[in-house]
Amino acid sequence: MDTPDGSPVLRIGELSRRAGVSDHVLRAWESRYGLLQPVRSAGGFRLYSEADALRVRRMQAHLARGLSAAEAARAVLGEDSGAGADPGRAGELSGDLRQALDAFDEPAAQAVLDRLVSDLSLTAVLRDVVLPYLAELGERWERGTASVAQEHFATNVIRGRLAGLARGWGNGHGPRAVLACPPGELHDLALMVFGIVLNRNGWRIDYFGMSTPVEELTRTVDARHPDLVVLAATLPENLEPLVGQLTALARRAPLALAGAGATPEIAGAAGARLLTGDPVTEAENIQWPR
Repeated sequence: MDTPDGSPVLRIGELSRRAGVSDHVLRAWESRYGLLQPVRSAGGFRLYSEADALRVRRMQAHLARGLSAAEAARAVLGEDSGAGADPGRAGELSGDLRQALDAFDEPAAQAVLDRLVSDLSLTAVLRDVVLPYLAELGERWERGTASVAQEHFATNVIRGRLAGLARGWGNGHGPRAVLACPPGELHDLALMVFGIVLNRNGWRIDYFGMSTPVEELTRTVDARHPDLVVLAATLPENLEPLVGQLTALARRAPLALAGAGATPEIAGAAGARLLTGDPVTEAENIQWPR
């Protein structure tokens, strides 16, 4: 059955089964914190949307990081309420962030990042500010209008902030994702963003980051049995020589390729899924294995 806007809806039993949370707990989260927003069927049954299911997964992720139920619910609802924040505010703060980072002013940059997290949802900060800034910084570096020092300083400041957001992302009880970059790939901040959002949606993250040998990744997959492996690269040259190894890896666990270096040809040859959207959107769209 569908809601008027075409979104799928679930009875509470199905939502409970998918999330691994008892219907008693789901009802408590709904009544106490307003976490769920069901509609009524013609027969009077509560029907829950995929957005409700996503909020439950994010609730579980916050609980796994040690928040109380009330704190976790406030965090989830706060993220939702900030999703439609004024884009003009994001643009204004983006300019402030660039100015502070270009001037090597870390305290000012951290203050801007604090304001961003306060004024916008985490996904909005990552998708609308951090990722565009990193892309623009890379373009300026290639044109020679940003120095190596500026690029290194800015990426290190942002990496530190992302590392804080990633703390504890391997904990919990949800499905497991292994994230890595292939040998020679030194740009992993977009992959960190992907992992942070995926974790907010209930996934556990095993993160290997830059320049990971495929042999090591394969051993990890055999030992950890992840539900998803994501390999990200900015250049096709970092993936093309690995097609044979990636094909073998894809037989061991679901494999996805991401980044500008992941082409349809490489993904097709390796038997991998191709992630073509921005890291935040792709992480939000990844479905839990059933």
